[in-house]
Amino acid sequence: MDLVFLESLKVDEVPFTTSEVIADRAEVEHRAVRQLIRKYEDDLNEFGKTTFEMSKITKGRGRKSKIYHLNEEQATLLITYLDNTEPVRQFKKELVKQFFAMKQEQLSRQMLRGVGKPLRKNLTDAIKEAGFSHHFYKHFTNLCYKSAIGFNASQVRKVRDIKRGKNILDYLTKKEQEAIYKREQQIATLIELGLDYEQIKSVLNDGGIIYQTTLKMPQISY
Repeated sequence: MDLVFLESLKVDEVPFTTSEVIADRAEVEHRAVRQLIRKYEDDLNEFGKTTFEMSKITKGRGRKSKIYHLNEEQATLLITYLDNTEPVRQFKKELVKQFFAMKQEQLSRQMLRGVGKPLRKNLTDAIKEAGFSHHFYKHFTNLCYKSAIGFNASQVRKVRDIKRGKNILDYLTKKEQEAIYKREQQIATLIELGLDYEQIKSVLNDGGIIYQTTLKMPQISY
C-alpha cells in the first residue's frame, strides 16, 4: 500500500501522507486521528501549516470529512502521540522507508534537472546555429519527447495538467528525464552533422523509443 504521496509530479513537490492512511495502518478510527491533529495542531504547525482536503461522498450518502495532509515531520510527530501498539510500530517503520524512498527519488530528479539544463541549451543552440526557422523548435521538442518516452510534449502537458509557462521537465520522473536528455544530445549531434528535420526523424524512428512511459490519455467521444 502506498503511504506517501505527491500533489503532482513537479520536481520540488513535498511528499506527504494523510490522516486517512495513518488511521487505516495504525488501526485507529479516522475520527480519533483528526481529533489528535486538532489537539496538537500548534505543535504540528511548527513543521509547516497543516492542510486538508474534503472527502468525497459516495453514492450520495454520508457526510464529508476532513482528510489532513501531513509532511514527514508532522506525520512522525503525530505518530508519537499514538499508543505504541504492534500495528503502530509496523506502520512507523514502513512510513519511514517510504518517505526516505520518495525523498531520494525527488533528490535524484532535482540533481538530474540541474545536469539537463545545459544539455537543453546545447540543443537550442544547435537548432539556432543550423539556421532552422523558429517553428522548428517546437517540432524538435515534440520529436524528442515522442521518440524518447512515446508521447509528445503537448500530450504530457495535458495529461499531467501542467499549466502554460511551467517547464514540462519539472514534472517528469527520473527515468523520463534521462530518456529526454539522452535524446536531446542525440538530436543535437545529428543537427551538427548536417541532417535536416526529416532525416533526423527517420533516424530516431528507426531506433525506437528509449523509455516507454505510461500515460492515460483521455478518451475522445464522437
